[in-house]
Amino acid sequence: MKYLWLFVLGICGWYNLQAQTWTADNGNGTFTNPLFYDEFTDPDLIRVGTDFYMVASSMHTMPGLPLLRSKDLVNWEFVTYVFDKLDLGPEFHLEGKKGVYGNGIWAPAIRYHKGKFYIFVNVNNYGLQVFSADRPEGPWIHKNMGGRIYDLGVLFDDDDKIYAVHGYDEVHLIEIKPDFSGYVEGSDRIIIPKGNAMGEGHHFYKINGKYYIISADYAPVGRMQCARADRPEGPYETTVISHRETMGIQQGWWTQGYGFWSDIPDEGSKFSFQPPSDNYFSAVPLHQGGIVDLPNGEWWGFSMMDMKSVGRLTYLSPVTWKDGWPYFGVEGNLGRSPRTWFKPDTGVEESPHAPYERSDDFSDNSLKPVWQWNHIPVDNRWELAKGVLRLHTLPAKSLMFARNTLTQRVVGPESMATVELDARGLKKGDVAGLALLNTPYYWVGVTRTDEGLMLRFYDMVKNVHTDKPLESAKVWLRAHGDYHNDLASLSYSTDGDTFETIGNQLRLGYQMHTFQGVRYALFAYNTEGKKGGRADFDNFEVYEPFADRSKNLPVGKIITLTNLANGERAWANPHGMLHHVASGSAEFEGLGCHFRVHDRGKGRVALEAMDGSGFLTVTGLGLSGDVRITKEETEASLFLWQDMLWGHCMLLSLYTNRFVGLNPVTGEPYAADWPGTRPDRKDGTVFAWQVVADVAD
Repeated sequence: MKYLWLFVLGICGWYNLQAQTWTADNGNGTFTNPLFYDEFTDPDLIRVGTDFYMVASSMHTMPGLPLLRSKDLVNWEFVTYVFDKLDLGPEFHLEGKKGVYGNGIWAPAIRYHKGKFYIFVNVNNYGLQVFSADRPEGPWIHKNMGGRIYDLGVLFDDDDKIYAVHGYDEVHLIEIKPDFSGYVEGSDRIIIPKGNAMGEGHHFYKINGKYYIISADYAPVGRMQCARADRPEGPYETTVISHRETMGIQQGWWTQGYGFWSDIPDEGSKFSFQPPSDNYFSAVPLHQGGIVDLPNGEWWGFSMMDMKSVGRLTYLSPVTWKDGWPYFGVEGNLGRSPRTWFKPDTGVEESPHAPYERSDDFSDNSLKPVWQWNHIPVDNRWELAKGVLRLHTLPAKSLMFARNTLTQRVVGPESMATVELDARGLKKGDVAGLALLNTPYYWVGVTRTDEGLMLRFYDMVKNVHTDKPLESAKVWLRAHGDYHNDLASLSYSTDGDTFETIGNQLRLGYQMHTFQGVRYALFAYNTEGKKGGRADFDNFEVYEPFADRSKNLPVGKIITLTNLANGERAWANPHGMLHHVASGSAEFEGLGCHFRVHDRGKGRVALEAMDGSGFLTVTGLGLSGDVRITKEETEASLFLWQDMLWGHCMLLSLYTNRFVGLNPVTGEPYAADWPGTRPDRKDGTVFAWQVVADVAD
């Protein structure tokens, strides 16, 4: 395989990484959200001693219920899947017209009580599933309690009673029998009536003698709500603890017309997309999560955010208690979360790392844990043989009906997957290849017809097959996704070096049919209703151009800062304030618009104007005109650089805990009192930065 990887060599100024996949840890005492740039939906998190454990939804994929462990809340390692297979009916085997797409494992709750781990999850139409183990590695014992305990939160109370809260808007409390044989008769009651702004995805806690329920709401827009009471049954009072936090990300494209109860779309199904708006929140803002404490008394919040076609990602937020409420954010800016912040003080130093190794040459005796099957696989129709993944074809009318499709989550904001396919073993009617599995989907692969082997591309939106004769049975297939702009392309090569694109500008969208983001998928099936031959896959490699963020903090550089709201540069005004100047003015190219970025450790920077006037320093309350230029650097001159990717940044004042920004329509000078940015990044708080010179610091 001649595919070239990008390696980061040597010691980088920001963090020491040979970054091949996204990691949140910046290597300098800070982290940048999201924790993972691949889907980790409906997270729940607990601390056991000095270890943290987190689980997430896995829907219809097998194995399911991924369990991760961390020592610092930022760097996570894969522990296990709680089950290899969850077989509750024929649809879990991809039988029937629906399968279990978009259903299965939703919103699990993990708890630890008296030396045992528990995970609770409602499976639609099949009831509450309880998994228990003495060790996180398992083995896990499974019980089906029945009932319908939707999006539950679980609490083991001090008297050993087990409570679950569940429901949307109208919150119910029910007691679970201690042997998990069912529910305590007559215990189900409404504890928070409709009309109190509560949502779903509940997390249930007892803290300092009070009961807290944290829930997510998506109507009318995403936010996090908290309820508290002196008793589990209430009465509860409620308040919002996180709102408006989109991290400067817009709602993505949405596939319309397909929900998690929909029939499986087939070739020829019609598709339409809802385009994004500039600033409408929808369900994007931080929602569905909870809180966890550290041994030193710190509290941290975790939640998810809809991130376009890549799916729902997990975020970490500092928590500030105020008036007895756990607000996401820091003092002076409650309800909003920084994109970059200081790592939790767990007392453990972890090297930056990701939970998964994404590339796989299939030389091991087992699949890497990043892989999951689309529904329950047929075990005797796949194998790891002689260093390849071998899929034996089974009958299917189209891709979403195909058994033994092996998937892994795509990685954002951009990534590319390449795989070798040996198609010699295909029989007539067989098709095998690489897909961007979603609703809709696209694929490139090889099929055997009466004319021989054909390279085939399929576009589900247009319902078009494009065939091209192949002289060799060995091809390289590639999928490229720009998941920030919800676009993709597919290509192929016959030599592993030169790739030809055969599907360009493919529209991706988030949707509720699979209720997942896009997945890379390796597939093989027979279109003539019979068992066919086989396809051999090798050297699956994932490349992420955004994995190495070491140059995204330009310490030791001289830069310009151009505000995205008005296209004007930040300028050290002679009156001693940070102001702005338009292109074409004499000052626009002057030294007053050049700032030296000094490294002050732990992600903190000081910005010095190169006209000799001094350092950006926040005074007073940080109001407009209070971002001054002072000769002497002080603690009020420190900013935490917010990496917004794509050459964008925000400056978080560590004096006000708010962002530097301006109102683009008033002509005012800069302030340091902005809570955050809008999704379109054009409210005056986001800069495009550009290096104009390197200097020794």
